[in-house]
Order: sequence, then structure tokens, then C-alpha cells
Amino acid sequence: MAALPQILLLTHGGWGQQLRESVRMVIGETSGVFDIALMPVDTLAEFHERVEQQVKTMPEGSLILTDFIGGTTSNVAARLSRDYAIGVISGLNATLLLAAIDLREQGNFLNHLDELVELGRNSCLDVVKQIKSITSGE
Repeated sequence: MAALPQILLLTHGGWGQQLRESVRMVIGETSGVFDIALMPVDTLAEFHERVEQQVKTMPEGSLILTDFIGGTTSNVAARLSRDYAIGVISGLNATLLLAAIDLREQGNFLNHLDELVELGRNSCLDVVKQIKSITSGE
């Protein structure tokens, strides 16, 4: 049986670790989910090296989730995706991470990138508007 794909969170300042801990409160253990923080003292080369060392250990079809597009986290992930069979999605949030954890059981994330992007996109909602539409029956 092939190893389950893994999920790597790349975030500025390390909030990926806090997100992992928050998700653990909701679903319990989050095995196969790792994070690497980009800190102000890191050089691009140092960060790239740390990320690549983790990516080398990940099964094909694993996933990197980054905090935002255009930053070092996303740029490093995109660069590594040229050499490793990994998916990269920017716009990390709790809903996206939970969905990715659920999809791990189905194997290769490369087959589910569009689905995850759409789910992440749709997870940002105006809460008050949502409550009003539910209570008014719209």
C-alpha cells in the first residue's frame, strides 16, 4: 500500500503551527501534517533548504499549503513543485486544512487541487449575511 500523502504548511512567522494545534482541537491527531515557519532572520536560501529537506521525505502527490500568494512561502513551494510531484495551494485557512486532511485518505492530492481551491475560496463568508439568510429562509 502506498504511503498517504502529507501536508506541509508554509507560513510567515509560524502561524501554521498554531493552526495545526487549533485543528487538532477540532479533529484530534493530525498525523502527516507538518509546518515550517519563515522567520524574519531567515534568508531565502536557508528557508528553501529547510523546505526542500522536508519535501524530499514526502510521498509523491503530497500538498503544500502556503499563507499567501507572491510571498517567499509560495515562491519557494512553486519552485520546488518543478522538481517534486507535489501540489501547491496558496490561501491557507482552517477550512482548507481540514478539507485537505479529509482528502488524504483518497491519495494523491494532485487529483484534487481544483476541488480544494474551490473549497478554500468558498470558505470565506460574511457570517452576519449567512445567519440572516438562514433565519429568513432565503
